[in-house]
Amino acid sequence: MSTYVWDYLPEYEKEREDLLDAVETVFRSGRLVLGESVLGFERDFAGYHGLPHCVGVDNGTNAVKLGLQALGVGPGDEVITVSNTAAPTVVAIDSVGARPVFVDVRADDYLMDVRQVEAAITERTRCLLPVHLYGQCVEMAPLEALAERHGLTILEDCAQAHGATHHGRRAGTMGRAGAFSFYPTKVLGAYGDAGAVVTADPEVDQALRRLRYYGMEDVYYVVQTPGHNSRLDEMQAEILRRKLGRLDAYVRDRQEVARRYAQGLGDTGLTLPGPNPGNNHVYYVYVVRHPARDEIMKRLLEYDIRLNISYPWPVHTMSGFAHLGYEKGAFPVTEDLARQIFSLPMYPSLGTDTQDRVIEAVREVLDQL
Repeated sequence: MSTYVWDYLPEYEKEREDLLDAVETVFRSGRLVLGESVLGFERDFAGYHGLPHCVGVDNGTNAVKLGLQALGVGPGDEVITVSNTAAPTVVAIDSVGARPVFVDVRADDYLMDVRQVEAAITERTRCLLPVHLYGQCVEMAPLEALAERHGLTILEDCAQAHGATHHGRRAGTMGRAGAFSFYPTKVLGAYGDAGAVVTADPEVDQALRRLRYYGMEDVYYVVQTPGHNSRLDEMQAEILRRKLGRLDAYVRDRQEVARRYAQGLGDTGLTLPGPNPGNNHVYYVYVVRHPARDEIMKRLLEYDIRLNISYPWPVHTMSGFAHLGYEKGAFPVTEDLARQIFSLPMYPSLGTDTQDRVIEAVREVLDQL
């Protein structure tokens, strides 16, 4: 039987009754678009973060895109972020007409090296976009100080950090807004595409509500500012609303999976992940590092274990972003990681038998190198 990095079927079997009831609830509600399920999820997700506002959108990419637009970022502006991220982070910046500006990541946790940010700030810089990658938060205090000193805004990319905290503050609450994806693989995942933006700023909230609905607000069919069709679907909202109550349990289960990996692989040549001081790591993915990554993954296929790399191609090396002008070698840590990192299976319902089989196979492969 094949083992993959992620599998939703065990979770579905466990939660099937509630999930199907969520669908039935929506279908019998009489309202299929922007109804009570979206309103309820927005209220609950905002409350989970201790914030007054949440705006549901259709996917995580548009959460970043609309978040940037609501913060006033547009053509001619620069947004500082990282190249070691999922491409949608950068696609969203490009789609509003802004220029992505990259800094390198740290070799120990693969997160934004905040020490490099100030040197990247120019007169065109408008926004800092930290990516809380793999399940834990970027070091935010110095980034917040930089934003304050230079008059910049912060949009947090929280697509991989649902429930994560940094010195007691939840991911998404430390900038002016936080963008989330609920793609099915996420810590809080829908059964399709979905996203949201949280904020404490009522002006940002209102801008987001206009932007997700063509640019309309109080009077339907009257566009105030050109926007998008980026509404969160009622069915996904109801599913997310049910699953939100289980989010903390999902996190605890992921942390237990991580603990078992640390126990089973801690004495090998793999570099394993762990939380930084002050961080609650939610382990969206369990990213390990080894110089012989490609050979390890190839040999694990013989055990029918099929793993993933997050991410094999730094964004600045992609042909779609060649216009940014970055040369190979511009971000050495990011490029080294792309050659060495890979992800072991990680999801809350990962069985101990399956995980033990993965650990045993990894140990055997490492012994063969």
